[in-house]
Amino acid sequence: MHISIHKKIRVGFFIAFTAIVGASVVSYLIAKNLQHNASRLQHAVEVSKRLELISRHLKDAESAIRGYNITHQQEFLRPSMEERSVKIESEYRKLRRIIDDPPQQKNLDTLKVLLDVKYGQLLAGARDPRIASVKEGELSMDRIDRKMQDMIAIEEAQLTEKSRLFTFFSNLWIPAVFIISLIAILIGIYSYVTLNREFRLQLHIESRMRSYQRELQENINLLNKSNQELEQFAYVASHDLQEPLRKISTFSDRLLLKYREDIPPEAGQLVDRMVSAVGRMRVLINDLLIFSRAGRITPDTIAAVDLNELLRDVLGDLEAPLQEKKGTVSTDKLPAVEGSDTGLHQLFQNILSNSIKFASPDRPLEIRITGETLTGAEARVPSEKRAQEKYLRIRVQDNGIGFDPAYADRIFLIFQRLHGVSEYKGTGIGLAICKKITDAHQGFISAEGEPGKGAAFIITLPLRQLRED
Repeated sequence: MHISIHKKIRVGFFIAFTAIVGASVVSYLIAKNLQHNASRLQHAVEVSKRLELISRHLKDAESAIRGYNITHQQEFLRPSMEERSVKIESEYRKLRRIIDDPPQQKNLDTLKVLLDVKYGQLLAGARDPRIASVKEGELSMDRIDRKMQDMIAIEEAQLTEKSRLFTFFSNLWIPAVFIISLIAILIGIYSYVTLNREFRLQLHIESRMRSYQRELQENINLLNKSNQELEQFAYVASHDLQEPLRKISTFSDRLLLKYREDIPPEAGQLVDRMVSAVGRMRVLINDLLIFSRAGRITPDTIAAVDLNELLRDVLGDLEAPLQEKKGTVSTDKLPAVEGSDTGLHQLFQNILSNSIKFASPDRPLEIRITGETLTGAEARVPSEKRAQEKYLRIRVQDNGIGFDPAYADRIFLIFQRLHGVSEYKGTGIGLAICKKITDAHQGFISAEGEPGKGAAFIITLPLRQLRED
């Protein structure tokens, strides 16, 4: 399955972003672990430092007691044992504050007991040198040293474990971060190259589009000019054609009026058929003129049209043929729409005239006109920009002779007839005019029919003309 360039770029950027986020998270974890190890190292150093200070103060005090025992000089007892014990107690309290590990806290409790014993020995030796026992002092000091070594060993073991874990994960994380970053860089380079290529292609496409737009505008101008010339030609041609038709009609009438009794019956019939053909030709020329001018809308001709008033005018124009068919027309109240009043009048007049023409001979004609307002999406408008625009759907339903649904699209083509001229009069242009007017109003028209039961014409018009189109 083909994957578009834009989707590839989006996927590439998503992977690169994910890789960068992953590398950032891993880097954060490494930095955090490194910081934790540094804090642990600092903690171990601090504990060792405090223990070493306590040990040094104890050994200094013990050396002072021994020097005093040997020389009996008071200088060895300065500072006094009480002052030395205060310093040792201060270091112990600092140690207590920085240690939060339960096993180490138990060791601190034991160390406190040993220090209290050692304090007693030092104070007793300072008061009476004869009481001091070197062996007991060394034994007490050995216990303190062993306890301190145990505490230092625990700190070093914890530090070693943390360092080992850090080394292990660093050996995994650092290559992973490098690989992830490399992947992100490669994807970024690929995306940049692709985007650059797409940008150059877009510039090329825009350049071609501008060229096509210029050509299209030129073709539109030529087409408009050609249409104007064709309309002018149609008008002139139809005007010039009217003159010989009038002469043929005039001479035919005079011929029949003056020589009706002198010409053979068969010749009279031929003249009658010629007059009838001339009449149809005149109607066809007039309809062609109407078709060429239908749907011609300019911004100046667009205004709000009250469809209720417009339908009253149309029904007034069609009052005579409606009475002839014993027809009745019922209408819903319809909203106003923007458009050409003349064009919409012609649209509904042609639709209603069509219903009157094809009324069923077996029953009185009934025409029902209904309307509903809906959105462009509900009306199935092909343009997405008009999906939220308001539209009016008008349904003109009759109970006439109907038609085969297979011809629903054909009846809107010019000169297309479903019945012969002998059955129903007309040129086959009326519904083509309706479609042209509806298209000019940015709307749609369709038909539904069932033979013998009637027909319906569905007209969909926007409530507001989109002038930007």
